[in-house]
Amino acid sequence: MAGLNGQEASALWRTTRQIVLGAIILISIVLFALWRIDNPRVERLRMSLADAVLPSLEWTARPIARVTQMAQDFESYVRVYEQNEELRRELQAMEGWREQARQLEQRNARLRALNNVRLSPQTTYVTGEIMADGGGPFSRSGLLNIGSLNGVQDGSAALDGLGLVGRISGVGETTSRAIFLTDLNSRVPVIVQPSGLRGIVAGDNSAAPRLDFLSDPEQVRPGDRIITSGDGLVLPPDLLVGQVIVAANGQLRVRPAADYQRLRFVRVLNYRPPEAINQPGGLIAAEQFFFGEEPGE
Repeated sequence: MAGLNGQEASALWRTTRQIVLGAIILISIVLFALWRIDNPRVERLRMSLADAVLPSLEWTARPIARVTQMAQDFESYVRVYEQNEELRRELQAMEGWREQARQLEQRNARLRALNNVRLSPQTTYVTGEIMADGGGPFSRSGLLNIGSLNGVQDGSAALDGLGLVGRISGVGETTSRAIFLTDLNSRVPVIVQPSGLRGIVAGDNSAAPRLDFLSDPEQVRPGDRIITSGDGLVLPPDLLVGQVIVAANGQLRVRPAADYQRLRFVRVLNYRPPEAINQPGGLIAAEQFFFGEEPGE
């Protein structure tokens, strides 16, 4: 009896499920046909159904709309993040290009400065490139790609576009070595302007060489201009060396005008000092010869 009731209940459930499914299919077909029919009466019926159904569905439409908006915002955030990453990569690439442009600009500026240097008739020059740094007996030096075949002489002054770099110490046929002002073995006679005091710029392997052997250091002020004096007839006079600075311990030092951090090209000056006049009448004889008179007339 109990088994028979279970079979009847199962049959009733299957029948009910079939009826409900058929009703849903029928209603769906009717609604589809109703929504597709182009008729004024049907249109009014559709609007009436919409007015009756939509208010009851409004409480479910708002969360759905909010979820949809959140999904759209998330997609927009993802796009903004991807665009931001792309802009960062482009900015890094632009930074590299800008740095290269700055280096080229500085290189061109140094070359233009070298080309605009005015030299005395007693001075000839040749421009070379630093191929290597250091090495040899000097810790602050550079190896140049010019030598005796290019007219480079031992002891010649080496300059960049701003000021004195150092002097030549060691010349080969196609190479030469420039010892910098900052090297421990460098000694350059100078004049401090505007005081006119003479001294020696002595390198000590630091970025700012010492200013020694001043007769009256009290007259020297920070920022004073330092130029070569020409004493010893090795370096030509009036070459810019740098400016006076005062160290933390009160010692006078020199900030070189040459930019050693970006030093690549140098101009080597072959200085021919004027002939010394050993006799009192030498200068007068030279003037007479200049005006077309023979000496002794």
